[in-house]
Amino acid sequence: MPHATAPPATGHRPRWWTELPLIAVVYALYSVGRLLVRGDVSTAVDHGLAILRLEQALYLNAEHPLNRLFTSTPSIGIPADFAYASLHYVVTPAVLVWMFRRRSTAYRAARVWLMNSTLLGLVGFSLMPTCPPRLLDASHGFVDTMAQYSAYGWWGEGASAPRGLSGMTNQYAAMPSLHVGWSLWCGILLWRHGRHPLIRAAGIAYPLITTIVVMGTANHYFLDAVAGAAVMGLGALLVKPVIRFADGVKARLAGVLPDSLLGGLPGDRKRGGASTAAAAIPATVSPDVATVSPDVSAGCKTSTGERIPGQRTTSADPPGTAVGGAAARDAADADASDDAPAAAR
Repeated sequence: MPHATAPPATGHRPRWWTELPLIAVVYALYSVGRLLVRGDVSTAVDHGLAILRLEQALYLNAEHPLNRLFTSTPSIGIPADFAYASLHYVVTPAVLVWMFRRRSTAYRAARVWLMNSTLLGLVGFSLMPTCPPRLLDASHGFVDTMAQYSAYGWWGEGASAPRGLSGMTNQYAAMPSLHVGWSLWCGILLWRHGRHPLIRAAGIAYPLITTIVVMGTANHYFLDAVAGAAVMGLGALLVKPVIRFADGVKARLAGVLPDSLLGGLPGDRKRGGASTAAAAIPATVSPDVATVSPDVSAGCKTSTGERIPGQRTTSADPPGTAVGGAAARDAADADASDDAPAAAR
């Protein structure tokens, strides 16, 4: 998705004091919206079972063998639980900061891409609340590894939520999997903008490991992961339209609000810079030519007959005499002087 991470045509270096509040507001809206879009449990269970049946019909049911492996092997299950509960809180912001500091020309597109996809995920949660495999009845063969290994971490029955705070999360927001979506976003940026081979290798490994982890811990179905990747793809397609819309809004606000509130828009500075510079150039009106031209001498004196480079002369002037220049002014002063020789008068 190169168009989602390419630098904008009129990009400017972002400022952290405007980026932090914007990201905080979007994440707060996402968190509150995730809680508000809770569906009823029976509908979520029906959706979860429908996904499970579809996967079994398509022979895509990798969740059961992975979940059995994680359940029977604590050396795999415990690190996987830690990864599920923490990495998306750490790696995603770290990649965003890395883009801000090291790849600032592509940062804005990357940030818009992440926000687009996150909000699209919220739409998915509202349209299709889904019960994750770990919350299905035990007869379906899944074990909640987060509950099994909860003594080793800070999480409780609310998956990645800290103990006692399970009520602050929507456990039926499983379709699409933003764990997978965000990891794919990180992986593509690391692969595209990383220069060291290890960074690029991490860009490949991170989304693959995350996909295995979300299924092995029984937090997501494989089709949840597929939907998470699809949401990221759609979010990438919307990057340019969203940026154009945001720039249009800024341009309208620039005509209404003072620059002190907007902080000055890069496009306005570029457009206004040329006109301001042109207005600051002093102009001199030539007595022989009814045009306004810049005074290239800038106050410097020249001797009689010396021509300033680039300055126009008339056919009536002797060679080396500039129209409206210092030589012309000196000649006029000489004509007006009573002490000047007769030849000069």
